[in-house]
Amino acid sequence: MKILVTGTEGYLGSLLAPELLRRGHTVLAVDTGYYKAGWLYAGTDTTALTLNKDLRHITAADLEGVEAVVHMAELSNDPLGQLLPNITYDINHAGSVRLAQLARAAGVSRFVYMSSCSVYGVGGADFVDETSPVNPQTAYAECKVLVERDLREMADGRFSPTYLRNATAFGASPRMRFDIVLNNLSGLARTTGEIRMTSDGTPWRPLVHALDIGQAIIEVLEAPREAVHNQAFNVGSTAQNYRVREIAEIVAEAFPGCRLSFGENGADNRSYRVNFDKIHAALPNFRCAWDARRGAQQLAALFERIDLRASDFEWRGYTRLKQLEYLLHTGQIDRDFYWQAPAASAPVLEGEPA
Repeated sequence: MKILVTGTEGYLGSLLAPELLRRGHTVLAVDTGYYKAGWLYAGTDTTALTLNKDLRHITAADLEGVEAVVHMAELSNDPLGQLLPNITYDINHAGSVRLAQLARAAGVSRFVYMSSCSVYGVGGADFVDETSPVNPQTAYAECKVLVERDLREMADGRFSPTYLRNATAFGASPRMRFDIVLNNLSGLARTTGEIRMTSDGTPWRPLVHALDIGQAIIEVLEAPREAVHNQAFNVGSTAQNYRVREIAEIVAEAFPGCRLSFGENGADNRSYRVNFDKIHAALPNFRCAWDARRGAQQLAALFERIDLRASDFEWRGYTRLKQLEYLLHTGQIDRDFYWQAPAASAPVLEGEPA
């Protein structure tokens, strides 16, 4: 199968594309390159042919012969969405819908969209599932809801979208992210020897390993059409709903000597527990091979192997907001997040070869 995958130089895409290649698929990778600098370790033996292109510049010609699209190239940070919500809507909503429209017109039959469990926002005492009302709390989550809505209206006998509502990701990736909860706490434990929580850690978070998300994508691509057509699936395991406090305790255990403390602030209202029964019933070969404890141990072993230092952990390349603020500050991207041409070359000095 020829698959166009957007976001292949990101946290998830850098793991997914090589696995698709190993399974015999042809992969056309697309990435604009915002996070190209964020390479933490050599973690893959193959790299897909990558088209360096902004999502908003993809054309019908790019989709020629493509049978499926896996779309994950969106701005992926809630603080960024709050800082520049217009850009989030332009890329994450309008850009995603435009890509789906091009794919549909080009005869692409499968469209796998990376949504998020954050669409549920504030949950009650009960577990939420795919039939529960959505309650997005950020521009990022609101865009996920809007894209699902618009793609649902496009589905027909020829175009089959599927919406994967991923739990909060964790785990090692060559294109590492340290701005997601378990990875962030692991980095703190390694580089400071301390996890000092400002909150009481009571909110609930569902977690899922990056490799398990990749497995879910592959299962959807290879599933019978009728099993996944125009449906949303929560991606994760019901057993992996954790209070943030539990995540911190699990991470502290994986880093011997780490000191752990909690605050009294419980102001974060983004608390929800998610039921994941549907994906396991529809895709019986899918299972989560990782839990938080194994993921924290994976990171502890990786950080020891590469001798992770505070300068690495704090570097902008591994935090989405820092990296994008840097690109904006240095004029490499404009306020619409389009790449800018490099400044004109300095004049040739006298006697210097032209």
